[in-house]
Amino acid sequence: MGGAGVQAGASEAVGRPIVSGQQFRFDDGAVYERMMGIWSRLAGEQFLDWLAPASGLTWVDVGCGNGAFTQLLVERCAPAAIEAIDPVEGQIAYARARIPDPPARFQQGNAMALPFADRQFDAAVMALVIFFVPDPAKGVAEMVRVVKPGGWVSAYAWDIPGNGLPMGPIRAELRAMGLEPPLPPNQQVSSLKGLADLWTRAGLDAVETREIIVPRSFADFDDYWTTSILAPGLSTMIAALHKPTLEQLRHKVRARMQSGPDRKVQETSRANAVKGVVRR
Repeated sequence: MGGAGVQAGASEAVGRPIVSGQQFRFDDGAVYERMMGIWSRLAGEQFLDWLAPASGLTWVDVGCGNGAFTQLLVERCAPAAIEAIDPVEGQIAYARARIPDPPARFQQGNAMALPFADRQFDAAVMALVIFFVPDPAKGVAEMVRVVKPGGWVSAYAWDIPGNGLPMGPIRAELRAMGLEPPLPPNQQVSSLKGLADLWTRAGLDAVETREIIVPRSFADFDDYWTTSILAPGLSTMIAALHKPTLEQLRHKVRARMQSGPDRKVQETSRANAVKGVVRR
């Protein structure tokens, strides 16, 4: 919920990115917070309910972004310490400002070459990041390497193959107009089967998965629209539309969104989660 932690130069998008080719870039922690940080936190709450970790653990948060999920760990799990990494300095700066050290320490880093010793942590987590890692299997192997035997390795990610990504109505209408919104490079790993296969191939025991349904309310349609079009990749595509086409898109998206008497609108997204135990 973190964010984007893959390699220097790659990160999390719909969840906070920098992917080669600059299709995804999110190095403004405050903007990320409005667009994806709230989504990330809503999913992370349910993820931690399912994970039910003990207090007093040492954690590594891989791809921490602006610290949205890291903050949840601090608030809910009473960690002994958290090492959090992300490739984007703008995200790290925002995270440092929101969470004191200790218990969390932030640094730039590469998900495929974690700057930590073997068997250093009790638990490792990737929040909305795995589909941005250039080599997802290597990213999981690195988490396994730095976690003690008997510790947990876990992740959650938007269910992109199952159309669970936030901003779904906007993406659907763009596709109806013959435009294909950019997606993370390794989206296939975010299915329940994709995550289970990754974790099993990494040699983890007691692998489990679950679906997370994530509703989010917006003050009104304008709030939904202005928030959603901040998404990297998507924002570039929308900014390039001619005004009549943009107005047509906005009208069609509004028609998809139902608002109540209070004018609030709600979108529901879906994430998948996985966990496994490092072999003793």
